Amino acid sequence: MKRRQFLQVAGTGAAVSAVAMPAVAQSNPEVKWRLASSFPKSLDTIYGGAEVMAKMVSDLTDGKFQIQVFAAGEIVPALQAADAVSNNTVEMCHTVSYYYVGKDPTFAVAASVPFGLNARQQNAWLFQGGGNELFNEFYKKFNIYGLPCGNTGAQMGGWFRKEIKSVADINGLKMRIGGIAGSVLQKLGLVPQQIGGGDIYPALEKGTIDGAEWVGPYDDEKLGFSKVAPYYYYPGFWEGGPCVHAFVNLEKWNALPKAYQAALTAACTYANTQMAAKYDVQNPAALKRLVGAGTQLRPFPQDVMEASLKASNELYAEISAKNADFKKAIDSMVAFRGDQYLWWQVAELTFDIFQVRNRGK
Repeated sequence: MKRRQFLQVAGTGAAVSAVAMPAVAQSNPEVKWRLASSFPKSLDTIYGGAEVMAKMVSDLTDGKFQIQVFAAGEIVPALQAADAVSNNTVEMCHTVSYYYVGKDPTFAVAASVPFGLNARQQNAWLFQGGGNELFNEFYKKFNIYGLPCGNTGAQMGGWFRKEIKSVADINGLKMRIGGIAGSVLQKLGLVPQQIGGGDIYPALEKGTIDGAEWVGPYDDEKLGFSKVAPYYYYPGFWEGGPCVHAFVNLEKWNALPKAYQAALTAACTYANTQMAAKYDVQNPAALKRLVGAGTQLRPFPQDVMEASLKASNELYAEISAKNADFKKAIDSMVAFRGDQYLWWQVAELTFDIFQVRNRGK
């Protein structure tokens, strides 16, 4: 091919490309959504998960699909985010499914239940073990579509104004605790309180509640709980690896172009990974600071753990007897957990135990 002919062909190809690229972009509409978060802006990791997701959606769609994030209380209260999505007040929210156990206890299993799964296992069950499909069939009843969009990892057991030395000390305590865990501990005499993250500190300070759990050292330090409740307990056996969800109005989800559905799914999966990673980075340093400042770190007594496990199994059986959706979900989780911990016992646990024992070497 002569040089002049080559340049003409190359120029024609470049022109076609220049025309074709905008044409493809123009085939997708501009979409602007509002997202109601269940979290305050001060909690940059868990609230920030929605911002990470929204930015990724924008990047993947050349700015055509925009999601504006609103903190808890800016549009609706923290614990009404899913309602706002269901009734199309907003197109989307970022929340924890177990906040809505009052509607149906099945919501809890999608996020975390006492003595459930750790973070990796929860992700494995949802993404590869049929969990997402199971829950989205359930969520249809509420006109929402769910996407995993964050995980905190194993949480702490919470802050208490007085020391807990045995299961007897649980009786009569008023505690802020989310999800189905409150019903479990109610069997031990605890009085559960469902309170949004931003309202926990004043309730603890005034003595309206005796204890509170939130997430872990990084968030708890920001919320200042150590100033009003000196005893910090672990583990949060009700949240071994809780999933934070993005809920989308089902009609709005179905109306999205396939490319936008893919972009939103990918962005939520990315945010899911980033949230867990950030907590794993931030929690160790925060725990050191808290203990250094006088926080009294304590493990839950063994009888509290044993009594709570017994109460959990009793509650699951009671709910399963009258709620087919819950039974389907909890049975799936329990079966998955059994196989997972068979593997964990062989590889992950033995490795971790050895590493913890030799941490200083």
